Amino acid sequence: MRGYFGIGVESISKPVNLGSLLRSAHAFGASFFFTVGADERALETRFDTSRADTHMPVYHWRGLEEMQLPKGCSLVGIEILDDSTDLPSFPHPLRAAYVLGPERGVLSPELLARCQHVVRIPTTFSLNVATAGAIAMYDRIRTVGRFPSRPITEGAEAIALAPHIQGAPKRRRPQA
Repeated sequence: MRGYFGIGVESISKPVNLGSLLRSAHAFGASFFFTVGADERALETRFDTSRADTHMPVYHWRGLEEMQLPKGCSLVGIEILDDSTDLPSFPHPLRAAYVLGPERGVLSPELLARCQHVVRIPTTFSLNVATAGAIAMYDRIRTVGRFPSRPITEGAEAIALAPHIQGAPKRRRPQA
């Protein structure tokens, strides 16, 4: 898959949700994970059984003023707002950081102002933060990854992707 992504959460308070989201980020191949303004108790207890922090960078920023994303990385808020783009219609940026709001809350206006995009998962009510994050990461992998299109009719088989063909080596210097 081309590009990279990170995922994080603002003001998370439950260690189980933090651990579950961190484990899912590791499983989906996130390049980094972050929290902004997390409750200290959420950071104290370890619920990530995959030990994701040994496989990718994990940043815990105390406030939004500390948050630093890689150059060229688009911040994508995941929030239920009237003007949010439905996730199934969203063209994921090649370089993105996804951020979710806290349990029983929403992304702060300051963080929303920093987002280049805001998407929503088209559900009738709010999902658990770790579940919502996993759905967003799955959607990214499904759309940005190299997978064949889904068949339109029930029972039809997907058309396999053509194999990638590597070009011949390029010589940069003439050989003597």
